[in-house]
Amino acid sequence: MQTVLELFYVGVPRAAAIWSILLCLALFSVTGLQLVGPRGPRRPGVRTRLRAARIRRERRATAAAEVVRFAGEVGVAADRADATARRRHEGWLTAQEAAERAWTAFESADQTASRMARAALLPAPATPQTPTEYAEREQWLHRAVMSACAHNELSVLDLNDALAHRNGWDPRRHPVEQEAVLRRAIRDTLRAAERTAAREERIAWEAAESAAAAARSLRAEAIAANERARGVRHLVRPDATAGAEHRRHWLRTAVAR
Repeated sequence: MQTVLELFYVGVPRAAAIWSILLCLALFSVTGLQLVGPRGPRRPGVRTRLRAARIRRERRATAAAEVVRFAGEVGVAADRADATARRRHEGWLTAQEAAERAWTAFESADQTASRMARAALLPAPATPQTPTEYAEREQWLHRAVMSACAHNELSVLDLNDALAHRNGWDPRRHPVEQEAVLRRAIRDTLRAAERTAAREERIAWEAAESAAAAARSLRAEAIAANERARGVRHLVRPDATAGAEHRRHWLRTAVAR
């Protein structure tokens, strides 16, 4: 009995001491959790610094997204300028071919007109001056001018004058003289067409050169913008990058159409 009492008197103080230590530790833990919790330290100025840092990150991300967006739009504009330059170059090649054909046609007509002018200087062979002869001359003139107009060698105004026998068109002349008048008119028509084609070729060349210069300038700007975007692309949020990529894809599709 005495042993039990001794154990009781010795064990109770020890247990009380242990429980006191545990209670103190629990109080310290609760106090620490309150001081350092989800809201972070409550020291003066910490929240302000954290908020300022977050704002700076957001501003950098916004600026980086703007740089990336601008690079994408400039790239699309450069692609569009390249397509325009190609179309203008093709248009100039077409105009150049048309100008060369017009020059060849005029050169041939000029040689023919010169030859017929020399032939008209020779004495015309004698032909019976009868109504039948004059009717045949008139029919020949009408067929010749209508054929020339159908082949774009004579204007509609010249055709009307020939059919109405105006402005030097005389069906009573000898066919050789009528041929010389016709070849002169064809030469003058093709000369005007050649000058028009040369002017259009020059305009097409200037447009092609201007489009090529614009395409080169935009391509250089696109390369520079892409270099700048490459340096800040890591700062852009994934959702902003996906949106910019979607816009670039839509713009490229629109350009392709």
